[in-house]
Amino acid sequence: MLRAVVFAALVLIAPAAALAAAEAEPAAQPVEVMIVASAHLANPGRDIHNLTVPDVLTPAAQAQIASIADALGRFEPTKVAVERGADVAREHYAQYLAGALPVSRGEDVQLGFRIARARGLNAVYGIDVPGDFPYDAVDAYAKAHGQSAILDAASDDIVDMLATEQKIVDGKGFPALYRYLNAPDRISRDNAFYAKMLRIGAGAEQPGVELLTAWHHRNFLICANLIQAAKPGDRILVFYGAGHAFLLRQCVRETPGFRLIEPTAWLPN
Repeated sequence: MLRAVVFAALVLIAPAAALAAAEAEPAAQPVEVMIVASAHLANPGRDIHNLTVPDVLTPAAQAQIASIADALGRFEPTKVAVERGADVAREHYAQYLAGALPVSRGEDVQLGFRIARARGLNAVYGIDVPGDFPYDAVDAYAKAHGQSAILDAASDDIVDMLATEQKIVDGKGFPALYRYLNAPDRISRDNAFYAKMLRIGAGAEQPGVELLTAWHHRNFLICANLIQAAKPGDRILVFYGAGHAFLLRQCVRETPGFRLIEPTAWLPN
């Protein structure tokens, strides 16, 4: 009888002890991620529509870029990630630290590398992956099926946003441009271009779906690289082309253990 009583007591105590131990164990610290939507400062001209960025190497532009870097550096990132392949980012950042990297106007160097060096980080994470963007098939289908007006309207909206960006950067400078690029309503408006592609197609022929699927696929791969580089408690600062911002922000926001940090609270006026 005594043995049965002791066993019953242990059965009751064991779950309570396990629960107490679980409560005593500290929860993993969240990974804080700031996605900074960026213009392509070196004017590579790879997009369908492109902003013409003033030369970032002039003294006035350098002062503005430095003010952005200083402000975002106060986020105190433990990691910096950029829109480059992993090997390229690793090699170029090592050269940058050694003073051997040729002059670059790219946002990866002008902002990402600059902040990483100021923070004493020994690496910058390149998280980009190549991807298809089959816009030509969408355009061809639209022209063949009387749907060009849909593409024209979507393109007109992008052109209008770029005109606003051009006016801002030319008249107010880079800090104002970055505040505009990272405004949540602007990011949502930019993403609307991709969603409109779903209107192009019919039945078994869906070029708009193929384009959107390819775009999401690339951004999920990018986000996977980001998430796999993270450790609990990290504060990760990410610089990426503004067109990627909506999906990367969504991915971070919806991933357990990650917390999205708004850059507009940190960017200078």
